[in-house]
Amino acid sequence: MEIKPVIEKWDGMISALTIGAEAKDGGSRANTVKIGGETGLPLLFKEGNIPNPPVVAYEIWDIPPQDWPEELTAPYGKALNNPFEWADKCVNEFKAKLLCVRMQGGHPDCGNKGPRECAEFISILLSRVKVPLIIIGSGDDTKDNQIMPACSEAARNERCLIGSAVQDNYKTLVASALADGHSVIAESPIDINIAKQLNILISDMGLGVERVVINPTIGALGYGLEYAYSIMERARLAGLSGDKTLASPFICFVGQESWRTKEAKSAGEQGIIWETVTAASFIQSGADLLVLRHPAAAKKISDYINELFVNKDTGQRG
Repeated sequence: MEIKPVIEKWDGMISALTIGAEAKDGGSRANTVKIGGETGLPLLFKEGNIPNPPVVAYEIWDIPPQDWPEELTAPYGKALNNPFEWADKCVNEFKAKLLCVRMQGGHPDCGNKGPRECAEFISILLSRVKVPLIIIGSGDDTKDNQIMPACSEAARNERCLIGSAVQDNYKTLVASALADGHSVIAESPIDINIAKQLNILISDMGLGVERVVINPTIGALGYGLEYAYSIMERARLAGLSGDKTLASPFICFVGQESWRTKEAKSAGEQGIIWETVTAASFIQSGADLLVLRHPAAAKKISDYINELFVNKDTGQRG
């Protein structure tokens, strides 16, 4: 008797979203990045369509980072002291298809840059590199309400992904995204109910849920990965079951979480391994965007994604 696997079919679909706008769409990017669009659970190719593989974004800052360990800074060398050279290195040497720009210099404790200075930085960066951008704030809500609208306007029509919108502080960012044609990262503190409520609040302002990416806030390997993983699973199951308020792609800031662990800061390549294993784990739970820091980890994960998406009928890579 032949035993056939049970194939689950779903009523819902994860929203498909494009980051970056080419000239024909009013932007100036050389390429775009598409995420989402799944009609089945992660990597279960026989259960549904997974049109867009997960994407790796390289994280850069608008100022030289002061607290990164030597193992992390070494691959970038002197370029780390100049954000534009840092971006060039990511794109030209490491072949980044997407950059995530953290406007850390706007934080009151890290330079306290003003809106005009931050906007000028984004304008120069957009002229310097031609890949799509994710633009995120400094982490200080009050200051980000000042600098992020300026950054959004500087990147008007480039269809960036900007963040992060949080439950208590989302209106300014969403209004900027609406005015300038961007999509938004909605950040919730590892809580599926808050993630759903925040998406509803954002859509009530007129920004459709198809232009929202969920940041569920994750933990690194050994530091809460399992809990974040389960929250992402629950949200993805709900989205595929027809709950459109949770049918958004996921972004995971893997580099940020991995390199703050004491294990990653140990000598040798342990940090690279920590970042790689964390990223690989979240791919299994449905991550669509992975923001990484070490180029070796980014290369390993890019190769891993490529292997996962091999077309088993033709042998061609996805």
